[in-house]
Amino acid sequence: MDIAKLFETGKPRFSLEIFPPKTHQGGIETIYETLDGLKDVRPAFISCTYGAGGNRADSSTIEICSIIQERYNIPAISHLTCVNNSKEDIDIILEQLKAKGIYNILALRGDPKPDAPAKEDFAYASDLISYIKQRESEFVISAACYPEGHPSSDDIVSDVINLKKKVDCGAEHLISQLFFDNEDFYRFRERCAIAGIDVPIEAGIMPVTSKQSIMRMVSMCGASIPAKLAKILNRFENDPTALEEACIVYAIDQMVDLITNDVDGIHLYTMNKPYLAKRIFAVIDKMRS
Repeated sequence: MDIAKLFETGKPRFSLEIFPPKTHQGGIETIYETLDGLKDVRPAFISCTYGAGGNRADSSTIEICSIIQERYNIPAISHLTCVNNSKEDIDIILEQLKAKGIYNILALRGDPKPDAPAKEDFAYASDLISYIKQRESEFVISAACYPEGHPSSDDIVSDVINLKKKVDCGAEHLISQLFFDNEDFYRFRERCAIAGIDVPIEAGIMPVTSKQSIMRMVSMCGASIPAKLAKILNRFENDPTALEEACIVYAIDQMVDLITNDVDGIHLYTMNKPYLAKRIFAVIDKMRS
């Protein structure tokens, strides 16, 4: 299944992200519990983040994507980072993906390992996208985008220029980093249109489950906390149940507004918690055909 073709109908698509379980949590077998819970959401596809440590010796991402497709009959996107991989590493991973029938990739730069120097073959995600497209044209490449700008970008304009480069190199579909103010996304979408970026852009939505975890996340990705959400976090930070309920409603409100404003798709960061996705899509299902 070519993920990019899913958006040709013009109807919004809804997808999910999961991550490989940590070894101490029982290993890859525990992913079945997550996927058993998520299959009823009927996602257009599920993406799986890159294996712990970001190296080709960890094949958990590929294994999980294979399980998603073979056991659950849901299209899968395999995340692939390049900062810690050489061209030889990428060649091997691409062969592993093809052997499992996985042809959809989310190409990312990734984070350098603190205890090892970065490899030198790929400086940016656009380099990885270009390399894959030149070597293996059958792969469908997705890329990440940042409604509030990438944390390392000089400014918003240069960020969009770099995103256009990813698309020009072969990215056919974009998934946004999380954001909590839809106006940030709409302004970003307008900048993309002005820049000539005409591929589908999915809005990344993450339900908040704790104040501590979301503050850590936004510090890493550069997202901001709007006043409305900040009030919720401060009001319910010592009441986990109330906080989760309030933030589920917040995520639903974001998604309803995005659908109303003709979003191409919504990518829900599930954090491997199926009950969150089920709660949210119990409402959203009434809005999708």
